[in-house]
Amino acid sequence: MPGELIKAGIAGIGVYVPDKVLTNAQLEKMVDTSDEWISTRSGIRERHITAPEQATSDLAVLAADRALADAGSSPEELDLIIVATNTPDMSFPSTACLVQERIGAKKAGAFDLAAGCAGFIYALSVASQFIAAGSCRQVLVIGAENLSKIVNWEDRNTCVLFGDAAGAVVMSPARQGSGFLNFKLGADGSGGPLLRLPAGGSRLPASQATVENKLHYLQMNGREVFKFAVRVMVEATEEVLSAGGFCKNDLDFFIPHQANVRIIDAAAKRLKLPREKILINVDRYGNTSTASIPLALEEALRDGRIKQGDHVVMAGFGAGLTWAAALLKW
Repeated sequence: MPGELIKAGIAGIGVYVPDKVLTNAQLEKMVDTSDEWISTRSGIRERHITAPEQATSDLAVLAADRALADAGSSPEELDLIIVATNTPDMSFPSTACLVQERIGAKKAGAFDLAAGCAGFIYALSVASQFIAAGSCRQVLVIGAENLSKIVNWEDRNTCVLFGDAAGAVVMSPARQGSGFLNFKLGADGSGGPLLRLPAGGSRLPASQATVENKLHYLQMNGREVFKFAVRVMVEATEEVLSAGGFCKNDLDFFIPHQANVRIIDAAAKRLKLPREKILINVDRYGNTSTASIPLALEEALRDGRIKQGDHVVMAGFGAGLTWAAALLKW
């Protein structure tokens, strides 16, 4: 960014995962699968699942409260709320507006952002621009998902992969020498059919036929998404480092979207990154989409792995098809 613009940084972070844990052993009793099949193909051992009455905004509010507390901020100080989600409470009003009312952020604007599992990084980029331009001082960015509500629990290829969670960060002007240094965003709409939820919008409004044909459930071509994911995570990471004047040796930690451990391992191998630089927790949470990167970041900060001055790349991919990467100096 030009020197006169304000760098944005993360002032506080908070996460929430539902209490209920669904293990691979439990899934064996629900669908034609096995612990070995799931763990070998995805690296996932368990995932957290919402209660029937929990909506995405419920998860988002809990994560938001924790992020605000971590930042030492009050809701009244927020200028903007962005919720990145693929599972909003409803088409409208936005989940961000529901969060805004419930946390008491009376002065904040609010909107949702839909960019698949890359949505959290997209939202970080948008928030950074508001702060860089000086039009916002504090922005709450939330990645929240309720994917258990949109997976077909009879489809063993998809239902075993996903979990529910929310992660939130309070963004504000960064302290000198730190903050977000660069972003890389990309999209390829021709790949839209590879990962989608077909019905419920204006193309296929809800009807008896769409319900009977299970078109309100997530659909994914796993093989093609795998190939796409490895390629774009590597490319986006290399591009965001290069644009910031860095090389892979300058990278202290890599936080990939937690979709599948084989995708993460393949990307890390191409990037020639040692395992100790890669943050992985997909085994305990599954694919939580927009919540996966803040979940991993919060865990690494809580454990003391990421320290002041460390260079961190966050990279993700998702429906759209979309991809994104961010370079952050902590």
